[in-house]
Amino acid sequence: MNEKLLQFIWQFQYFNRDRLLLESGEQLSIIKPGIHNTHQGPDFADGYIKIDAIKLAGNIEIHKLSSHWLQHKHSLNKQYDNVILHVVWQNDVDIKDIYGHSIPVLVLQNRVSKLMLDKFEVLSVSNGIPCHNHSFATLGELGWLVWKERLLAERLERKAEQVLHFFKLSNNNWEETFWWLLAANFGMKVNGELFEAVARTVPVSILSKHKHQINQLEALLMGQANLLEGEMEEAYPKMLQREYLFLKKKYGLASVTIQPNFLRMRPANFPTIRLAQLAMLVQQSSHLFSKIKELKNSSDLAALFSVVANDYWHYHYKFDFVSDYQPKLLGKDSINNIIINTIVPVLFAYGMYNKNEDYKEKAIQWLSETKPEVNHLTKLWNDFGIKASTAFDSQSLIELTNNYCNKRRCLDCAVGNKILKG
Repeated sequence: MNEKLLQFIWQFQYFNRDRLLLESGEQLSIIKPGIHNTHQGPDFADGYIKIDAIKLAGNIEIHKLSSHWLQHKHSLNKQYDNVILHVVWQNDVDIKDIYGHSIPVLVLQNRVSKLMLDKFEVLSVSNGIPCHNHSFATLGELGWLVWKERLLAERLERKAEQVLHFFKLSNNNWEETFWWLLAANFGMKVNGELFEAVARTVPVSILSKHKHQINQLEALLMGQANLLEGEMEEAYPKMLQREYLFLKKKYGLASVTIQPNFLRMRPANFPTIRLAQLAMLVQQSSHLFSKIKELKNSSDLAALFSVVANDYWHYHYKFDFVSDYQPKLLGKDSINNIIINTIVPVLFAYGMYNKNEDYKEKAIQWLSETKPEVNHLTKLWNDFGIKASTAFDSQSLIELTNNYCNKRRCLDCAVGNKILKG
């Protein structure tokens, strides 16, 4: 027996409640099982029971074995002074409270369905999605919608806390915060740390002074990313080197020690190309976050981020290496990734910070208007018959997999609840 499961059984009263008797032989009636407490102290607060003719209000503690009360030293903790009932799977020792009085004990071992226990055992030992052998349809279309809404809210709130941490580091500057996170997104997983470091050393106040000179923007970003080192052959990178050395000295820019990574990457995602696109975005848009938060729908976002790197990059993926003509347009998948993983979390955090539900609702709406991510997790759920039609769906399913399925939190999951109850 798992104590978490025992708490679940008590919370939803999934046991035989007919003619309940305490270990003392007294008759028990459960008027209210209490409110589940996820913090320190007894497992359930504000319970209400009747023992024979006496009604009691107070806390209820749950243990696999009654002796765990002693192991956890509850008798020495004043938070447990008002425990009116000790619910256990097995009663292996008589427990007394701090005043020396025996605590009423209810044993559930013979009152829980074996079918429920078997289902929980299967969920606990399964790999991947624990309940994949069960019918997800049992939750129903409305049930899935409500559950995905809650999953998405949890995911966005957690991401918003990370954004607010950056906001604090930026001295409460939303444009700076957005710039840092946007740059990290452009670097993707491989170069995200480098791009974020570059953004932190080149603030938006400096970028704004050079936004009309694409070569100066590229020089700042490429130079800080350690992409302008060594001897260059072509005129353009040589010019960028000169610009960078001048600007670095002028602004006293701190050096970035992280080196760019080109390995195992598609040429279109080389750090040179991503920084060139980022520089063009900076040139074409001022006060970017202020502009974004006033937009009405996600199609406006796509238009805002549809940038093409300057002409030099039409024939290059790296400095001094000529390639076939190919304009380096920021693709739709990249724009969707920026919407999902940068714009929406920052906008949601902005709404949280300013206590403005309109911005939070807009962030969620934009996810509903954006194509879903296609990755191994969404493909896995699709194989099980749960399709992600929008980014709202895919983000919910990613949250479900990473923070419920992978952690075996079946008892906290709407699907797991339904399966165990059914």
